[in-house]
Amino acid sequence: MNKSKFNRVFVSVAFATTFGAVVGCVSPCADPAFAKYDDIKEVKAFELARTSQSWDGAELPDYPVGKPELVVKRYIFPPDSKIGWHHHPVMNYGILQQGELTIIGIDGTEKTVHAGEAVVEMVGTIHHGENRGDKTVVLDMFYISQEGTPVAVQHPEVE
Repeated sequence: MNKSKFNRVFVSVAFATTFGAVVGCVSPCADPAFAKYDDIKEVKAFELARTSQSWDGAELPDYPVGKPELVVKRYIFPPDSKIGWHHHPVMNYGILQQGELTIIGIDGTEKTVHAGEAVVEMVGTIHHGENRGDKTVVLDMFYISQEGTPVAVQHPEVE
């Protein structure tokens, strides 16, 4: 293979891999949660959430004053794993890309989020998330923060 053809193939594969990682799948989508979109022939926008409340019904706080810092994180939960007890001092929301994630508040309130669904997280309330299933969970979270403010505060004292 000549160098020019190799470069075109490499760039095509790199683009497809990167684009697939960004949108969560490479068309046709491998994950059944996104298979319903395979036959769409034009750009569509679907509103996944519009709310002023977190998943447990609590009102979200007012925006902080000052310059915002937006943070995007991807969390991977292997089967039968969980993230420790924590709270968020900032507003955040996310899209579950794969699997099912159960979020448990310190008061025992639970919500299970499924692939393709949006979740608006609790602010200031201690909670944790766990993967009770046998498929790896992929969760993309978006935080509305300010420089120097942590997006999560751990609570190892809670068991």
